[in-house]
Amino acid sequence: MEELARESISLLASASSKQPPDVGPRLGSMGAVFIMLKSALGAGLLNFPWAFDRAGGVHSAVTVELISLVFLISGLIILGYSSSISGQLTYQAVVKELCGNAIGQLCEICFVLSLFMISVAFLIIVNDQLEKLCDTLYELVTTTSKSEMPYHFYTDHQFALVLLCVFLITPLSISKAISIQKYTRLTSSWASMFSVIPTICFGFQCHEASIAIYSSMENQRLSHWALISVVTMVICLLIYSLTGAYGYLTFGKAVDPDILMSYSTHDKLMLVARLLFGVSIITIYPIIVLLGRSVIQDPLLSWWRRRGGGLLAKFESRSRYVLTVLWITTTLLIAVFVPDISKVISVIGGISAFFIFIFPGRDIALTIWGIVTLICGAFIFGQSITIAVMELLGKI
Repeated sequence: MEELARESISLLASASSKQPPDVGPRLGSMGAVFIMLKSALGAGLLNFPWAFDRAGGVHSAVTVELISLVFLISGLIILGYSSSISGQLTYQAVVKELCGNAIGQLCEICFVLSLFMISVAFLIIVNDQLEKLCDTLYELVTTTSKSEMPYHFYTDHQFALVLLCVFLITPLSISKAISIQKYTRLTSSWASMFSVIPTICFGFQCHEASIAIYSSMENQRLSHWALISVVTMVICLLIYSLTGAYGYLTFGKAVDPDILMSYSTHDKLMLVARLLFGVSIITIYPIIVLLGRSVIQDPLLSWWRRRGGGLLAKFESRSRYVLTVLWITTTLLIAVFVPDISKVISVIGGISAFFIFIFPGRDIALTIWGIVTLICGAFIFGQSITIAVMELLGKI
């Protein structure tokens, strides 16, 4: 996400910056808010109506959102402060500088796991949209209803997903640099109250990109960064709350974890929405692969240099191809066999707790607020992962 944020920073700054070329891009307030929103708003939007249902209604869900907002904003402010005192420009570097190598390595592991599960979520969303699109196309071509459709492997949406991964996503993901992408671009129970938290963590998560954004801002005063953080989170709150409330009030208990799946295949507006959302996911997915692959590949290249291996470029190319194919194949298999996005988002929400609560709390662990943040993060991580595993085992 940091690399995606940095590309956005460069594009915005190049249009307005009057500084010399050797000075890094400087962001104004509006640019910082825009990129923070771009980092936070995404696939989690589709899951909010279902999360509102799980929380017990609009009132309960919004209450949990407002409480979570305190920790979300404080996490962003802590990260900005940590970046300013450490002089580091990336999330992982700040954690490693302030918390030591062991915590820094844990951060890198969580970063890869988070990106991996986001990749799975993206493929599940594409799979859902392909299911509706295949049904719609079949009805248009054959003029018969879905119930009368005979099964053929080539009409199966999962077969279409495999073809999409092989012929489109893999070629886009193989590239070494990210630049190629510019061409594509009150509740029933306490348990139900807490079940909305993973979705909130996934939906509001922009903390990994926040340090890259902060370090590129023209005004790096902590009070100004706090204002940027508050404005961004409030806008996210409004967008997610309106989406969640509208979807929940429209479909009630029948709402699907992917809100687009709740709409009829005959709705032409939703057909366009599915196509646009699918295209955006397909163009973002290779960026996620590149970021995750780079975290894994860098230690491999360092190890190869230390052992005196020759032909570094050849080793880099081979490892890049192997890691890309393994990443796409594994996420594809999980997306096919675990087609419920709510289970995946629970896991992502748990991992996100590290970036939103635990690592920022660890940076200020000697203060009372740091201890509270650490405890909350540990609880959310355990609760989210436990719910996801229990639901998955119950499904099986």
